[in-house]
Amino acid sequence: MVDRISQLRDRLQSLRQELGKSMRQEWKRDLPFCEMLFNRWERAKELGFGEGTSVYQSCHIIGDVHVGEHTWIGPFTILDGSGGLQIGSYCSISSGAQIYSHNTVRWALSGGVHEYERKPTKIGNCCYIGAQSVVSMGVSIGDHCLIGVNAFVNRDIPDHKIAFGTPCRIVGTVKQVGESVVLAFDGDE
Repeated sequence: MVDRISQLRDRLQSLRQELGKSMRQEWKRDLPFCEMLFNRWERAKELGFGEGTSVYQSCHIIGDVHVGEHTWIGPFTILDGSGGLQIGSYCSISSGAQIYSHNTVRWALSGGVHEYERKPTKIGNCCYIGAQSVVSMGVSIGDHCLIGVNAFVNRDIPDHKIAFGTPCRIVGTVKQVGESVVLAFDGDE
């Protein structure tokens, strides 16, 4: 049994080396072994997400999650759809972002007397959710929004807004000029 496990380990290490070499040559990147074994676009398709969407293997997906077309869901993300979660098309959900549609605050504080709370959460089309951001249950983020890195989004964000901070606050506007996108921060001239 020990020899069999050792042989399997050797074959897996050889496969990891081959996949890593190929990944570095073709894409100039190196990923964890599981990310090289599985196709991000196939996973998204299996989950019923929109055409052209990709989702990393390290993303935790819970409950009722719907994602539009051509959305990128990065590594180490959490998509909690236990209260219902919709993410639009052409979005970028950056590494480590967490989007929730439930919480257990009252349940924990009451010693289990209160139920878990659940509310639908929505991310519009053409949104960028920054790395390590947290979106609370029940929040609605409009279309064409930029949520900054490490933001804590605990209130709705209207269309075409830039929001940063903990708690998140609106700091500017996303303007579309023809095919160009202009980020206009409050106080800019």
